[in-house]
Amino acid sequence: MLRRHFFLGAATAAASPRVLGANDRIQLAMIGLGGRGRWLLQNEEFPGASFAAFSDCWLPQCEKAAQIRPSYAQAKHYQDYRRMLDSEKLDAVFVETTTHARVLIAIHCMEAGLDVYAEKPMTLTVEEGRVMRRAAARYKRIVQCGTQQRSIPINAWASKLVREGGIGRVKEVIACNFEPPKRWTPKPEMPMPEGLDWDQWCNQTELRPYHEELHRRWAWYWDYDNGGQSWGVSGWGTHALDQVQCALGADDTGPVEFSPAGEGEQAPVIMRYASGTLLKCTGQKRPDHSDLGAIFVGEKGTLEIKRGTLVWDPPDLIRNKPEDTPEGPGENRWHIENFLECVRTRRQPNAHLEAAHRSTTICHLITICRERGKKLEWDPKAERVKNDAQANAMLARPRRKGFELPRV
Repeated sequence: MLRRHFFLGAATAAASPRVLGANDRIQLAMIGLGGRGRWLLQNEEFPGASFAAFSDCWLPQCEKAAQIRPSYAQAKHYQDYRRMLDSEKLDAVFVETTTHARVLIAIHCMEAGLDVYAEKPMTLTVEEGRVMRRAAARYKRIVQCGTQQRSIPINAWASKLVREGGIGRVKEVIACNFEPPKRWTPKPEMPMPEGLDWDQWCNQTELRPYHEELHRRWAWYWDYDNGGQSWGVSGWGTHALDQVQCALGADDTGPVEFSPAGEGEQAPVIMRYASGTLLKCTGQKRPDHSDLGAIFVGEKGTLEIKRGTLVWDPPDLIRNKPEDTPEGPGENRWHIENFLECVRTRRQPNAHLEAAHRSTTICHLITICRERGKKLEWDPKAERVKNDAQANAMLARPRRKGFELPRV
């Protein structure tokens, strides 16, 4: 079984990762070849890099990925990612797995001396983010989270404008009232797909009977994600709240208060930063709302930062902005290029681990605030809730034996 297999080369590899020359191609692997992973392989370029290996606990996914482009045909296939880490000489890994499996796999990659591009949301719990932070520091690894708006030119430009006072002091920010995760209701077991290691797929969670709904729509459910469906708090919410953090220059901190503005599992939540700026997750779904961004209300005017485009008022608030960036294929190219450049230069990437941890923490605390139904006082430095022991207990979750987080 996977959880009893330990790769032997990790400690040695972590001590001596390959030093890349200017002309060396970066050797990549991708772990997790589902919809998101294959979308990146289909629609993005990886300049100066080659894929040496693919790994997925549902092995047929690797073959699907290999067929996307002729250059991918050379990649070796592994059902057990740890065996891949033992066998291949790699520089960096794209971890495109389910959310509940992502952190443990990413840490194993760092232990093996590899840099990591981790899909969003980076973590399932606040505790996982803390352990990721310690692992990256210990193994001196570059980590980029897949919140690509930080690298889209017009989004990066607008964020800098807000940080540097271009709209005056920011009084409040309005984002959508994102949907919560659902709870899984047990269903009759279904036949297991051929080539699927279900034990590995379940990872830290309960080893439930196989069901296609769970396998295909895992992001909807609390055990596996924090609401990863499109309108979910850790789906589009991750992008929107990361956009807020970036524009406010809050990459090493976050709000100090979380207050429900209503009742129920999708109660709007209003947050307050130490500066006094309010972050309101109160917006309703509508075609023209910033589902992937937010509305910044400043002393000089209002700026709505969407993915790849801006809306502002008054008309003279913004001048000489970059061109809009269409959504769709190619929108990740700047983010991927930034990651690969940082693999070579060892500089921190745009969506570095600390920034990703802080924005993802907001997603987790929104869910906890809704469940507790009360105002939570958050200490961003200690990363603890100051006024609710039960909320603090929700910062971590029990993990299945054999899939515990390592002590780093």
